Amino acid sequence: MTGRSNRGRRTMVLAAVIALAVLGVGSYFFVRLGDQAERGASPASPSAHASTSHPTTAPISPAPTPPPTVLAPGAGSGPLPTSKGVLRALGARLADPRLGTGVSADVADLATGTGLLDDHATRLGQPASTAKIVTAVAALQALPADFRFVTTVLAGATPGQVVLVGGGDPTLSAAKRGAAPAYDGAPRISALAASTLAAGATQVSQVVVDGSRFTGPAIGPGWDGDDVGGGDVAPVSALTVDGGRVNPRSRVRTGEPDLAAGRAFAAALGVPGATVTRGTAPAGAKVLATVSSAPVGQLVAQMLSTSDNVLAEYLIRQVAIRTGRPASFTGGAAAVRAVVSALGVPPAEVSMADGSGLSRADRLAPAALVATLRAAAAPGHGRLHALIGDLPVGGYSGTLAGRYRSGSAAHAAGQVRAKTGTLTGVSTLAGVVTDDDGRVLAFAFLADEVATSGTTGAESALDEAAAALAGCGCR
Repeated sequence: MTGRSNRGRRTMVLAAVIALAVLGVGSYFFVRLGDQAERGASPASPSAHASTSHPTTAPISPAPTPPPTVLAPGAGSGPLPTSKGVLRALGARLADPRLGTGVSADVADLATGTGLLDDHATRLGQPASTAKIVTAVAALQALPADFRFVTTVLAGATPGQVVLVGGGDPTLSAAKRGAAPAYDGAPRISALAASTLAAGATQVSQVVVDGSRFTGPAIGPGWDGDDVGGGDVAPVSALTVDGGRVNPRSRVRTGEPDLAAGRAFAAALGVPGATVTRGTAPAGAKVLATVSSAPVGQLVAQMLSTSDNVLAEYLIRQVAIRTGRPASFTGGAAAVRAVVSALGVPPAEVSMADGSGLSRADRLAPAALVATLRAAAAPGHGRLHALIGDLPVGGYSGTLAGRYRSGSAAHAAGQVRAKTGTLTGVSTLAGVVTDDDGRVLAFAFLADEVATSGTTGAESALDEAAAALAGCGCR
């Protein structure tokens, strides 16, 4: 530790700017805490997440001062920590009994890749929702920047019939006029219905719902029995509204998302009594109307900020389609692995069964998470740079809004950007932290043998470990 005051640097960080040194070149990209709102990731949006608790989204008081445009030249390029220094800072904290006995960790310098801590870093462990980092990078890398999910209405094979074709958009909303949808920037069933009526389909008596874009099981392998019932996720269907919620502001999910979408569409058409059945669109059918989701970058931002399981599962299916694989759990997981492997993440360290981290069969090594974060910050991967800015900020946003506010980790508020992960018996944290010398470090901490009743204690222990990096020059 340097012993110098870091008040000036923390003021700039708390004013909402972090500069990250880009690998191998003398340039930087800059991340503002305001990026979540600008990209549409509202922490207040309802979400499902791999967790037994729900994120706190109350605003910080007092509010941060308006951010400057950039940090001074050279920010983020302080002295490199040493392995001994990092071990001295983290050794006892990662041995905290609140984390149980299944702890693994990796820490590396973000700019150079220099390894600073290897505590069983290549051991495969349950990642919980830190898996969404891998899903996010795969989606940003594989999909065009202007990619949007598209929902289509086609003329049916018989008079009075229309076909609602799901394009895999979980954000399509049945929210009433003037009411907020479940997801920011969501297209609306009401707009789709209005366009359908304007196209001349004014005598609808039957709505056929077509969810054939996705294949395979609707429930993920290794999901806990109460994941759907508890509102953490919905059965996966290429046609759904509001992430499978029974209404946009509810956590309760429907067991038949495609039929629920069809009924919502019929109601929006003004024919709530219309028959709703499953089927497929006839070849060459006339397109009556379409609506599109927000662009993929905004969807990824929302997924990371609120840890939305549904968005994760739909994004991996689109990555699967893009890479020529089935749009299923198996195809999506294989596609994500292939995409991040091409970015330099060792494939042996990635073994996923879904995209959200809900599955008990998911396995990731801490080293794979750190490698993914480094890929996102690399100078040749400009499309991935947004990921760092989309991560929740300790004490400020997303699933970290209610953490780093008190206790021994509070000094690191604004300095830790990380994805949380929580399942019963599992607590994880992975992201980046700016240390006391201004160096940006990538880290991943996995604890997958936590006591069943120890979730809160394990989260605090992980926060304290990340805060130790923030307060350490580690030389």
